Amino acid sequence: AAALAVAPAAGLAIVDYDAVKYLGGTDKVDLNNANVQAYRQFPGMYPTAAGWIATHGPYKQVSDLYEIKGVPENVKALFKKYEGQFVVLPANEAYFIDRINNGMYR
Repeated sequence: AAALAVAPAAGLAIVDYDAVKYLGGTDKVDLNNANVQAYRQFPGMYPTAAGWIATHGPYKQVSDLYEIKGVPENVKALFKKYEGQFVVLPANEAYFIDRINNGMYR
């Protein structure tokens, strides 16, 4: 009888995610995929304004932030202040799901 070798299938992990720099590694942050912690670099954004961003979306453009229902005017002012630092890339399932809590703590 012939022996059959079985090897596990390769995982679908993203080894080289081109947009990783927008997850908190530069001064630009991807609204669709960055975790709330990425907004700490913008004074006043974390946790409240970052929470509004992370609990809504996905976004098609940065201006979609102003369409979120119930956002206080002071939070909208923060969005406006930093909107040049935001980018919108397609939501990536591997990152979108962890925008609020990725299990990393200080």
